[in-house]
Amino acid sequence: QVQLVESGGGLVQAGASLRLSCVASGRTFSIFRMAWVRQAPGKEREFVATINWSVGQTSYADSVKGRFTISRDNAKATAYLQMNSLKPDDTAVYYCAVTLFGSGEYDLWGQGTQVTVSS
Repeated sequence: QVQLVESGGGLVQAGASLRLSCVASGRTFSIFRMAWVRQAPGKEREFVATINWSVGQTSYADSVKGRFTISRDNAKATAYLQMNSLKPDDTAVYYCAVTLFGSGEYDLWGQGTQVTVSS
């Protein structure tokens, strides 16, 4: 099994930057893809970005393209989400989620980290 722990959230002003981290432990060799997903109050979970764990191919939601960057450090089994030019609309709980080899869904989730952007 794989365990995920996120960190790096906080309260910032609009225009600021934050970097989220997601540390994976356990059977990390079974990770195919890692994603960041967020959920704002009263809204459904929203895809933010994803990265292929082996080759590093990335994909982003249109709402964050050009402002957020997802990356990973395989040696540290850690994925990052660098968030620049933050907006109040980015306020949400951010979760990292893992897709395992052979699966087409998010198989495992972290506990989430709160990001609050004030105007």
